[in-house]
Amino acid sequence: MGRLTTHVLDTASGKPAAGIEIELWWCADGEREPELVASTQTNRDGRTDIPLLESPAFYEGIYELVFVVGDYFAGQAAVVSDPPFLDRIPIRFTIADLDEHYHVPLLVAPWAYSTYRGS
Repeated sequence: MGRLTTHVLDTASGKPAAGIEIELWWCADGEREPELVASTQTNRDGRTDIPLLESPAFYEGIYELVFVVGDYFAGQAAVVSDPPFLDRIPIRFTIADLDEHYHVPLLVAPWAYSTYRGS
């Protein structure tokens, strides 16, 4: 059974990023206006309490995760610019196999980020 999960690691502190707001948008085939599917925030382990998507609401198509990191870093001891260099980080990806587990983590600092398809 397929599902979509994520987690966020604050690479500036080397700790999970708690309290980051996350939006999940379904972009269908990339031709229509995106539709908000879920909105949540990370827990103290930098993860969501439940998968962002799972059957029966798990569809093939193009999705976008938006991580609201500007508010998070404004509340941390990290040095940030005003306005923040990174505020909302969109990551667009495709779900092609409904039997797969898609894990899309975010590693982030006030000035840089990276992602990958995890397991």
